[in-house]
Amino acid sequence: MFLLFGLKTTLRNLPGRMATCQYCGRFVHHHLQERATKFTLFFIPVFTTSKTFNITCTNCGQSSTIKSRQKNALIS
Repeated sequence: MFLLFGLKTTLRNLPGRMATCQYCGRFVHHHLQERATKFTLFFIPVFTTSKTFNITCTNCGQSSTIKSRQKNALIS
């Protein structure tokens, strides 16, 4: 019997928003990105093992990881 399994990371861009950057202090647009790692079986994603959210400032380019609660507050 031959069994193929592994992990796959997917990136998804979410709608960003205007906010004050914690690094440069400017009120500019920030890009929001979701990074999900999924367990695959025969190249088919079965379930998500982890999810992280990154926010990036368009002015200075600094990126930071945020929690899902913070992500929900940004999207709402």
